[in-house]
Amino acid sequence: MSNGKKYLESCKLYDRDTFYNPEEALKICVQTAKAKFDETIEVHIRLGVDSRHADQQVRGALVLPHGTGKNLKVLAICKGENESLAKNAGADYVGAEDFIEKIQSENWFDFDVLVTTPSMMGTVGKLGKILGPRGLMPNPKAGTVSPDIAKAVRDIKAGKVEYRLDKSNIIHCILGKASFGAEKLAENFNVLMEAIVKSRPEAAKGQFVKSCSVASTMGPGVKISVSRYN
Repeated sequence: MSNGKKYLESCKLYDRDTFYNPEEALKICVQTAKAKFDETIEVHIRLGVDSRHADQQVRGALVLPHGTGKNLKVLAICKGENESLAKNAGADYVGAEDFIEKIQSENWFDFDVLVTTPSMMGTVGKLGKILGPRGLMPNPKAGTVSPDIAKAVRDIKAGKVEYRLDKSNIIHCILGKASFGAEKLAENFNVLMEAIVKSRPEAAKGQFVKSCSVASTMGPGVKISVSRYN
């Protein structure tokens, strides 16, 4: 499939074979975001690990300093006083068996993140085969299973992102919107990279961060030098 005119024009703004520092790369990304909508800026990081091995998994979550620019819909599965706590924290949907039944019988997925409490995981676990393939299964490492459900909801609404390896040993993560500007995007990037580097498994050998690139929704990828992260 041939690339569009705007994409080809964007490619002329920089050298695609050059490895830039994060600030320069994100400045280029903002310049290449030429769509009529506010494009999302994403980062793609290839790591020198093998995700097939349990001792080489890299996964975590953090709140980006400037958020993601996305208003995520949160479903909170909880009971008792946690229901009012989740609602007051900003959860879009709050309930228990009613929403589990809705997901099972109606194939309902009008939410972006599901959070729950440890006591409800036995019930939520019934949805594992449905939620797992969609990346929606709550997990303590991602902060989506927490005894403090109000904090879990607030963090997500404030711009919390989860990072995890895919089958190709690559982490894909949102950094924000083009409208943030290069400086704020770079601050988000630096916080994310610091967390990923700290998550290096003991079993990882050799070069940990193999490659890194950033791109806007409709724009080309811009390579980032990874020497400082190894």
